[in-house]
Amino acid sequence: MTSVDVFHHDVPAERDFGYAQAIKSGELIHVSGQLSLDEAGEFRYADDLTAQARQTYANTDKVLNHYGVTRNQVISQTLYVVGLRQHATATAEGNLAYFGDHQPVSTVLGVPELTFPGQVIEISFIVATKLPA
Repeated sequence: MTSVDVFHHDVPAERDFGYAQAIKSGELIHVSGQLSLDEAGEFRYADDLTAQARQTYANTDKVLNHYGVTRNQVISQTLYVVGLRQHATATAEGNLAYFGDHQPVSTVLGVPELTFPGQVIEISFIVATKLPA
């Protein structure tokens, strides 16, 4: 039988929308779209992709830490970016700053809008727990 481990940031949006930040089932962890929410669940850094990406990756680290894994075990990411052409360089810079030499597969989608006014990035992940940390 496969065990399931669910993680929450304990922010209002999780209850209001009815979702988990991450679910580990077997050797994979599926991480919901992370964004630039602070500890209280308030959206921060409207229209600033660089600051939003930094906070988004920090929130991702909280998820990874819960499961005792590292960013080197991320095998896939999907980035949703408002104004992708305008933010392409900042998106790439944020990705390189976070992952360094590690290169997960990646899909970057330009979208017309995201949940919060001024939100320009959201990132979901898949993590393989059996890969070296």
